[in-house]
Amino acid sequence: MSAGLVAMVGTVTISTVTVGPLSLQMLLHLVLMNVLAPLGASFLAGRFPSPGPDRIWMSGLLQILLLWAWHAPSVQQASVDSPALQLGLSALLLTSAVAFWSAVIAAGTSPGWRSIAGLMLTGKIACLLGVLLIFAPRDLYVLPGLVLALCETGPSTLADQQLAGLLMITACPLSYLVAAVVLSAQMLARIDTAHGDDDVAASSR
Repeated sequence: MSAGLVAMVGTVTISTVTVGPLSLQMLLHLVLMNVLAPLGASFLAGRFPSPGPDRIWMSGLLQILLLWAWHAPSVQQASVDSPALQLGLSALLLTSAVAFWSAVIAAGTSPGWRSIAGLMLTGKIACLLGVLLIFAPRDLYVLPGLVLALCETGPSTLADQQLAGLLMITACPLSYLVAAVVLSAQMLARIDTAHGDDDVAASSR
């Protein structure tokens, strides 16, 4: 469902707005971190040793640090003319996101609410970056353009920056919210099952 939401937002954006370098990168990041990463973490679950439930805090912090670092103006300007740097940073973001979602899955199968808290906290901090992009009074990056594998954009503008922030605060929290709802339902089902087992055991005495 979250993958569908991200895809829908991206399709509407591309079909109605001239995408600039910042909004194009944001679409790429949303696909990497909110579509491919959860799918990759789900595929890896059970095939490799699961991270401990407390790993969610470390992996969440790493993901947020990399996301904010990528959006630093100096990093953006350095990556404009360097496809290798763009690819390397994208790979780091994807790897950190897979680690985060793997930790979310691991924490979701253990008692407690670590997975829900990790999702909500990470989503809130990501939203802060989106809000900064939307309400900044000027273009923070002044990029001449961006060359990616399949397309080339014009220069960044304030409208492009605001669109990038809008994409972030729309798609990213929604995907985290959907995941949190699913995990909450699973936890409540486990609690209900445990209570039912306790009732059966008590009645058999």
